[in-house]
Amino acid sequence: MSIGTDVDRVLSPTDCHAADHIRRVLETFPGVYTGIGAFNVHEEFVSATIAGSVASLLDPALDSILAFAGSVGLLVILHNDVDVPSAKRGSPPTVLEQMHALVARHPFTQIIWAHVGVGRVVWPVTHHAAKLETLLRDPTLSNLSFDISWDEVAKYIADGNAGMAVTASLVNRHPDRFLIASDVVAPENARQYYRVIDIYRPFLDRLTPAARSQLLRGNYERLFGAARQRVRAWEAAHVRSAPDEP
Repeated sequence: MSIGTDVDRVLSPTDCHAADHIRRVLETFPGVYTGIGAFNVHEEFVSATIAGSVASLLDPALDSILAFAGSVGLLVILHNDVDVPSAKRGSPPTVLEQMHALVARHPFTQIIWAHVGVGRVVWPVTHHAAKLETLLRDPTLSNLSFDISWDEVAKYIADGNAGMAVTASLVNRHPDRFLIASDVVAPENARQYYRVIDIYRPFLDRLTPAARSQLLRGNYERLFGAARQRVRAWEAAHVRSAPDEP
């Protein structure tokens, strides 16, 4: 389980005590959590709904959260758009370099970048797969993985043979760095969850058997399994056991 998975949450620059709150949650509910997220920094229309200053990848509060997560072993699921909504086609992505620097600053924190940075009105940037390839080949970012679960992301990846071929080739080259599951906004029934995989079926057919297995299950088991072990070890060392009841 991840802290805060039930409700997407925008990270505010005023959250200077966020790491302390996460620690309190772990101390209060030992044995429960393995990750934190999903939480948002720059994300389409969500970021604009928070009062006060706009959240930023440069905010010290975010660094404090990621540093604490790394020290504990918590897996981090981070929502952050690669560009501004409805960006001009062909323009350079606005926050890609900041995201690169953020992940590199926290080499001991396992980070899953939700939706490969795109959304309903945040389109894939020019040569998006090639930019992801650059991140994947960077040895300072070996702690970074990508989630492609959302049906909005599926529309981009599964839209035409060319896009599917490029993305499938990327996943086949880096089969240990991608995860997928169901992700639908306000679904009315279970079938809408399954539709995500239905959209992805032609894409999944382009993957090697090993890459498909890792994408669908193996990477989840490895990342969350390792996080669970690390967090339980941290709790054993830092959380005082409750006294026995009389």
